[in-house]
Amino acid sequence: MSCFSACLIHFSWNYSSSPGRTVLAFIFAIEEINRNPHLLPNMSLGFDLYNAVHSEHRTLESSLIWLSGLDRDIPNYTCRRESKSVAVLTGTTWAISAQIGTLLALYKFPQLTYGPFEHILSDNDQFPSLYQMAPRDTSLVLGMVSLLLHFNWTWVGLVISEVRKGVQVLSDLRGEMDRNGICAAFVEMIPVSDRTYFSTTWQYHLWIKESSAKVVIVYGDSDSLISLSFSKWHLLIPGFEKFIMTANPSKYPEDFYLAKLWFISFNCMCPLNASLGLLPWHCFDMAMTEGSNNVYNAVYAVAWTLHEMLLQQVEMQTMGSGEGLVFSPWQVMSLPLNSMSCHKCDFLTEFHGVKVGKYSPTCSTSNSRYQQVSDLFQTPHSVCSESCSPGFRKTPQEGKATCCFDCTPCPENEISNETDMDQCVRCPDHQYANRERDQCLQKAVTFLAYEDPLGMALACTALSFSGLTAVVLGVFVKHQDTLIVKVNNRTLSYILLVSLTLSFLCCLLFIGRPNTATCILQQITFGVLFTVAVSAVLAKTLTVLVAFKVTQGLQRGRMRQWSVSGAPNFIIPVCSFIQLSLRGVWLGTSPPFIDMVAHSEQGHIIIMCNKSSVTAFYCVLGYLGSLALGSFSLAYLARNLPDTFNGAKFLTFSMLVFSSVWVPFLPVYHSTKGKVMVAVEIFSILASTAGLLGCIFVPKCYIIFLRPERNTSKVLRNTTHLGVK
Repeated sequence: MSCFSACLIHFSWNYSSSPGRTVLAFIFAIEEINRNPHLLPNMSLGFDLYNAVHSEHRTLESSLIWLSGLDRDIPNYTCRRESKSVAVLTGTTWAISAQIGTLLALYKFPQLTYGPFEHILSDNDQFPSLYQMAPRDTSLVLGMVSLLLHFNWTWVGLVISEVRKGVQVLSDLRGEMDRNGICAAFVEMIPVSDRTYFSTTWQYHLWIKESSAKVVIVYGDSDSLISLSFSKWHLLIPGFEKFIMTANPSKYPEDFYLAKLWFISFNCMCPLNASLGLLPWHCFDMAMTEGSNNVYNAVYAVAWTLHEMLLQQVEMQTMGSGEGLVFSPWQVMSLPLNSMSCHKCDFLTEFHGVKVGKYSPTCSTSNSRYQQVSDLFQTPHSVCSESCSPGFRKTPQEGKATCCFDCTPCPENEISNETDMDQCVRCPDHQYANRERDQCLQKAVTFLAYEDPLGMALACTALSFSGLTAVVLGVFVKHQDTLIVKVNNRTLSYILLVSLTLSFLCCLLFIGRPNTATCILQQITFGVLFTVAVSAVLAKTLTVLVAFKVTQGLQRGRMRQWSVSGAPNFIIPVCSFIQLSLRGVWLGTSPPFIDMVAHSEQGHIIIMCNKSSVTAFYCVLGYLGSLALGSFSLAYLARNLPDTFNGAKFLTFSMLVFSSVWVPFLPVYHSTKGKVMVAVEIFSILASTAGLLGCIFVPKCYIIFLRPERNTSKVLRNTTHLGVK
């Protein structure tokens, strides 16, 4: 049976439990490998143990003593006839590994370090034969942040040992925390001078107690943090605790550290049932630490490399029986050291040591799994601000960390459907935000329909007034030979009544679902009918004024000729032609179209007619206003005519009512939205039309039905030369 040895050089300052546990992990791995018939068949793996104090001179001295095999350090000399050492395990500080690595590189001797990972040792040009077994600190940082994210801990304190490695870990940890939205409540660095043992008055406890953070991350070596009762990271290796329970100096008499630990722990008293597992945690922690796990992996890395070399020998058929087979260190270096790392970390609760979860750096952060024991461990709640529920957005608090924020409700028509959203999202035009502001709902398409109470009321009013106007027209036709009808110019009265009837009915074009035809007809009928009505009032006013001047003998010849010829009746077609021309230009350049207004009413999309050109609409209204102003001016001049011609007073009042409706129309119209805007336009049409009907024809109907004595031939004496029909 061949025997290969791996040399473990351990450097320490004291005789605490750490060296003993590291050596036990080393022996545990050796024994486990030797029990495996498939890893190194017919072979066994041995070891030598060396120790050196922490100084450059003594470190190199110990290395040379090991290389020479003497009690003195003689460079380039060895008294060993046959050295079977193929690798060296060194630790625990990077300085020691660097010093030894420089020496071992000269002899092409593979060196595996089990201390914390150091970037300076990863320089292959400077340390070509050095292999670091510790994982990069990014794995530890990712594990910490993964744990924080799993429990939604976004407000944590950081206590870091103020050494070079601690500063690097702090930088990596802060960067990973920032990327994942985790904030530091406080950051405290432990100076090297505070590396005390079993301190009961640690000053940094005050920061932790006063902070609002319920979770604190502590990073440092065992010397600076040995007095703390914080949660620890431990590594799982099956069977290691059982191995420690049975380990004692009689079983491993060559283990100086185990004998020393036994002497310190049991005060030279060695009962038969004594076990390291009986010692309290602060004296000896049975769980495998990171350094012990690195030693375990380093031994396996050497074993698997030897396994690969044995397989190559079998393929080359030069192995023979295997007896006397010797591998040189440089041969081991020719193959990559196969690390069988299985870095699985346990998270333990404070004081109780109860396992609540595990993390494997070999998995990605998103695939990390945690197993919480809820019956034994109550998860703390560590946040600076409570989460903002859907319907709210985060508003940063000035001068504080990003994890400290206020929850502000989303503005109108904006939502947030997740917790802790930085910005609210605006709903599309065809949707609207519900009352809770957490989802967008589909808007209902609506318009001023006949089924709506407002639409029904306006439609009934329009039909009622149009019917009433038709009745007045029938009365005038029936009493067309009476004095009151003749004196007020029957033709103009008929034209005015017909235009008023149609004006009432044109309101129906504004009610119901609009289409292209109704949008165009709305403006044509409204403009033309109102032009006819106002121009008819203008013609009637002018007729009354001319008739009065004829009877008074003022410019008798010309006025009588103008009155008898029916010239005032041409006012209507001329004024209507001008209005039609304006409408033609409007429709030809920018015709009205169907528009969908999404923001006028909450939860509704209003379908309405868009006038397209506001300028054209103002021109139409301005033209009607000029006609009304002309009619009002003439009627005002004729207001003091004798009682027989008192129609001028009513014409004046009708134009005053007409103007009082349309002058405030524009500001009111533009201050409303949606269906109300349409209703305002309909109401203005109804009100102005009803004003003309009431002011001009109600007095005439009053005389016809209630004062028939004033509608007799006795009045005719004073009405000669009027030129009425």
